[in-house]
Amino acid sequence: MKFIELTVKNHTIVHGFDARNQEIVEDVKVDEASKKLVAIDRILSVSEKFILVKYAYNRVIYWEYMESYKKVKKMLTSS
Repeated sequence: MKFIELTVKNHTIVHGFDARNQEIVEDVKVDEASKKLVAIDRILSVSEKFILVKYAYNRVIYWEYMESYKKVKKMLTSS
């Protein structure tokens, strides 16, 4: 399994959907950014500010990352 290392901070966890098909979300705000290894095969998409990662139990997390979009793109294409 291949990984990239990112500096991540705030994130939004999507836990699934309720009976009315509305997303069940949890917004997490943290004081300090931290390093995280992200498995490349779990990445669903990358925007200029967020990386969308899938987890167990049909959860996805939108991580706010600190690196530039260009740097993340380069990490992914060189892996």
